[in-house]
Amino acid sequence: MRLKTIAAAAVLAVIGAGVVAAADEPQAVRQQMMKQVGGAAGALAGIAKGEKPFDAAVVQASLTTFSEVGKAFPEQFPAGSETGAESEASPKIWEMMDDFKAKAAKLAADADTLLAAMPADQAGVGAALQTIGANCGGCHEVYRLKK
Repeated sequence: MRLKTIAAAAVLAVIGAGVVAAADEPQAVRQQMMKQVGGAAGALAGIAKGEKPFDAAVVQASLTTFSEVGKAFPEQFPAGSETGAESEASPKIWEMMDDFKAKAAKLAADADTLLAAMPADQAGVGAALQTIGANCGGCHEVYRLKK
């Protein structure tokens, strides 16, 4: 249990450090958050595919990343941050901010639900990844520019 707490604290510290480091550049904060989400998705995918052994601490830390980023991400899109830092953010984010925030909130809520039920094996991680992946894909389809 202590290892899980430490892993979750480490995830939150990394998210917080990234936000503080680039507080005046929301584009950089967004990119850092997406890198964290990508790392979490990769960790879960490795377990789901059987490439890595099931590790409850990794699963908890990864789902915590999705939860925390989902809650904080929309705040990184203030007016005036539509361009810069090779952003892949679509102008639709600012045009449909309520929907964008709702999608982020759904990601966070789904991650929280998965954390509460905590997948206990490879199959559970695979199912969790499908839920998380649907959230990510649904948002990227609308709000990420394809380069």
